[in-house]
Amino acid sequence: MNKKDLLPILFAAGLTFLVTKPVDAHHAFSAEFDAEQPIELKGVVTKLELVNPHSWLYLDVKQPDGNPANWGFEFGAPFSLKQKGITKASLPVGSEVTVQGFRAKNGKNFGYVVTTILSDGRAVKTGGAQDAPGAQENPAQ
Repeated sequence: MNKKDLLPILFAAGLTFLVTKPVDAHHAFSAEFDAEQPIELKGVVTKLELVNPHSWLYLDVKQPDGNPANWGFEFGAPFSLKQKGITKASLPVGSEVTVQGFRAKNGKNFGYVVTTILSDGRAVKTGGAQDAPGAQENPAQ
């Protein structure tokens, strides 16, 4: 194939790239979390993952028998959290926080957090899903 034959192919490929819209593979809040199961849990931070598209907070939550159970909570995107003042320094391992949100549909120890109450008492909207019932100040009440 010579350069003259390659030009129309490159033009068509470039045009296709310019006119197509990328498709974002993204789940909806309602696909994984249950708006009918609000939760409010207090626990000790074991890990914070500031990753795209959703950050994750892990807490050890004391169970009725006194033993801890590790929970994972979906947060908003790292950039959004940073704009709200949430960094690894504001949620250090070992700090105690309260999360308010919704439980996972599968019943496992996972949830979606709408509001996080930091150890200094500051409440921060940490959820990022557009379809989450986040308009409520305290979903667990």
